Amino acid sequence: MTTADEFVERVLSSLPGSVPQREQIGLELSGHIAERVAEGAPLDDVLRQLGDPIVLAESYLSAVPLAAAPFLRRCLAKLLDVALVLGAVALLATLAAKLLPRRFEGNVVIVAMLAAGLAFLLGTVFAELRFGQTPGKRLLGLRVVRESGAPIGLGQAFVRQLPLVFSIFFIDALFALFTEKKQRAFEMLSKSRVVVD
Repeated sequence: MTTADEFVERVLSSLPGSVPQREQIGLELSGHIAERVAEGAPLDDVLRQLGDPIVLAESYLSAVPLAAAPFLRRCLAKLLDVALVLGAVALLATLAAKLLPRRFEGNVVIVAMLAAGLAFLLGTVFAELRFGQTPGKRLLGLRVVRESGAPIGLGQAFVRQLPLVFSIFFIDALFALFTEKKQRAFEMLSKSRVVVD
């Protein structure tokens, strides 16, 4: 059985941290549930009538305007993320090259290139899923959200990165120049977008 506080917390956790009315929404929702229970309605019935917490959160988000992230700002965020990963992998590869015998130097370069690609792909998926932004997006005040403004899910985080896997990132990125919400092709496919935080 879900308590009223747990239900409200699930709704609030489905809202991005940048929503200005977050606290007000929590108080309003808690008050509504308490009022209905005080009138004699069973808590389970009240929560069932309110529906899925994620859908309820998205209904609150429909009133929050989302500003599409400028293309150049997005490019700069991506470059910062690439530089961060390349720097970390280069540091580790240099350390490995110094510790391993000389005959493995060629292998270190190949492993470092593969590690950089994998780290960038998985790191981006994890960061966007967990925090809604990569370090580059955070520095530039950008956030990845569903089209409704809610946080993205695992499938969306992964689909957003498929252009890297298929080496069509530049073609995919060009879509952001011509779409209304400045979305890449795979962002439209995943029903996600990058907005100003």
